[in-house]
Amino acid sequence: MTYMLPAMAGANVLYGSGMIELGVTFSYTQLMIDNEIARMVRRVINGVEVNDETLATDIMKEVGCGGNFLTQQHTLDLMDQEQSRSDLFDRKMREGWENDGSQGAAEKATERAKTILNDHTPEPLDQEVQDKLSEIVESVK
Repeated sequence: MTYMLPAMAGANVLYGSGMIELGVTFSYTQLMIDNEIARMVRRVINGVEVNDETLATDIMKEVGCGGNFLTQQHTLDLMDQEQSRSDLFDRKMREGWENDGSQGAAEKATERAKTILNDHTPEPLDQEVQDKLSEIVESVK
């Protein structure tokens, strides 16, 4: 979570993803975990939008005092957008987690890294970008 303070201070590069043993060793598993944490930090840094739509005072008035605001479709839709969700960090109760195989974050991260390494095909850069990069490389030779 050492990403949070630099991000809150405005840093746009967070150093150390995937590094363990003080940076002596690189781990694809740790990279997947760090990526997930960085995504969560970015979500926090983006903040919560406050406007008429998100405040939903009209819906609160409809529901009224003592009503259930949390089951309203508007609330459920915003929760889907706003709540941080993770594929690596399991938030299930123990019984549900055990029924799903008791897989920890490190195991999931390792599987994700292997999938990316084996199956990912990067999209090629636009020709204009390739040309500009070639130009930069040639200029420093």
